[in-house]
Amino acid sequence: MRSISILGLVIITLLPVLDTQAQIKNARTTAVKIFGNTPAVKITIEKEGNDGKSANVDWNQTTKLATITYDPSKTDEDAVLKRIALAGFDNEKFLAPDDAYAKLPKEEQYVRTLKPISRHQTDEHTSHVHDTQIKRTEGVSSTFTPLANNYFGLKDALVKTDSQGAAAKAITLLEAIKAVDMNKLAHAEHVVWMKVMNNLMTEASTIAKSKDIAKQRVALVSLSKAMYELLKVAPLDTPVYYQHCPMYDEGKGAHWLSKEEAVKNPFFGSQMISCGSTVETLN
Repeated sequence: MRSISILGLVIITLLPVLDTQAQIKNARTTAVKIFGNTPAVKITIEKEGNDGKSANVDWNQTTKLATITYDPSKTDEDAVLKRIALAGFDNEKFLAPDDAYAKLPKEEQYVRTLKPISRHQTDEHTSHVHDTQIKRTEGVSSTFTPLANNYFGLKDALVKTDSQGAAAKAITLLEAIKAVDMNKLAHAEHVVWMKVMNNLMTEASTIAKSKDIAKQRVALVSLSKAMYELLKVAPLDTPVYYQHCPMYDEGKGAHWLSKEEAVKNPFFGSQMISCGSTVETLN
């Protein structure tokens, strides 16, 4: 009788997962720890993680484990966990922004075992932040400096029609993307970073793997759009120029970012080096 009871319990436990897998095509399932502490939190976590027929989350308040079932052709585990983190809940891959955690009702503010001491808790750190701002280079906050520098280097290589140089800069750009510490990002930066990170990785990888200057320039269009969204919310000490080429892609046009106000077109290089104009100055 006891063995039957255990078997029954296992079946009952697995039924929701099996039902979800039946609803989601090409279902892939993983388990990830997500921190929270109340029945209300369970509702929020599952609501934020669920995405129609492409993703479903079942969170256990006792174990803190979430069973994530998703269709890998439409989404991925990271996308689900990012949404949950942005709602205020730390998980094994992504920490919630401080602002999002602070907005949780008092009774839902769990102990943040994965979260380091807040950067804003002491006057000493405030002084450190001030020193960091003084030492910023290349016009962007220290967190995104390597990212921006490699983007500008990549863009400059395309201005010179140097596919090998562009590929080399794209490789270091990929390393800079992977090295970004999300714990150091302000809330607005964190939100945009989660939105554009995958796109940055995809386009930088395309440029790194390609020796075809035309394909690299196509990837620069999307890469520049993602960088623009990122730098628009980042602290800037010096201007960054958002520039537009009206002739690229049979007149559809394309944008890029530059540290220099003078136009040097990365989509045509020496063929039409000065084609374009500054449409926005980020500062």
